[in-house]
Amino acid sequence: MKKKLTYTLVVIFCVLSFANAQRHEIGVQLGVSNLVGDIGKPNYILQKPLRNISENGLPFYGGLLYRMNFNPYQTVRLNLGYNHIQFDDRVAKENYRRMRKLHGTNSIVSADLLFEYNFLPVNDEQVSMLSPYIFGGVSGMYMNASKPELTINSATDVEVSYKQNKSFTMAIPFGVGLKYKFNYNWALSGEFTFRPTFSDQVDYSFLEEKDVTVNSTNLDESQTAAIVQGFIQQRNIGNPNSKDWVNSATLILSYSFGRPPCYCK
Repeated sequence: MKKKLTYTLVVIFCVLSFANAQRHEIGVQLGVSNLVGDIGKPNYILQKPLRNISENGLPFYGGLLYRMNFNPYQTVRLNLGYNHIQFDDRVAKENYRRMRKLHGTNSIVSADLLFEYNFLPVNDEQVSMLSPYIFGGVSGMYMNASKPELTINSATDVEVSYKQNKSFTMAIPFGVGLKYKFNYNWALSGEFTFRPTFSDQVDYSFLEEKDVTVNSTNLDESQTAAIVQGFIQQRNIGNPNSKDWVNSATLILSYSFGRPPCYCK
């Protein structure tokens, strides 16, 4: 009985001590997401939804975040997010893109580890404060990838079908934001995030030999390789040295809790 009472008092003490502290933050993040790639309108932020929303969905970003505030200015942040991006040559300004009429969507799950610097001590214990901030870090992205399958019946008869597989890539996210803290523990932030990736396949515009599966019983290896190379050269578009960017404009609502840090001078 005595042990149970002690445990209960410890739990109550921890809950009460966490009530007015500023050590940790958890929050939700919502906004719009867009692609800068070889297909579609190359807007860096605030892309309009494609026509036929029922089929293409919305350019959307949604996620959860955790911040650890080391001092009033510096924060390490973990984001877990979902991006739905759209790309459509028909709305591009460039004539050559509008003539191609290529379009599509992709879904991306991302995990971002970021360092955040506030220009004012917004993470300190106060009723309210407004501060701009900058951030940067590293990101892992798990996305859809289009894998073509060539069924070769003869040297001149090639049927192509596409399968959706998953592909992993990295990115270097960075951006700017504005954070407004209110009512001691709550904060509302708005930010622009730019994610240059290490992939040119977010819009399915670039293929490598390993991405193509060949079904053939009549051709030898050299003939099959020649057909694959011809298909890739015809299929690939854009500049393979220019990688895709996945960007977002979002709002964050977060709540602070936890043991207050010791800000030693």
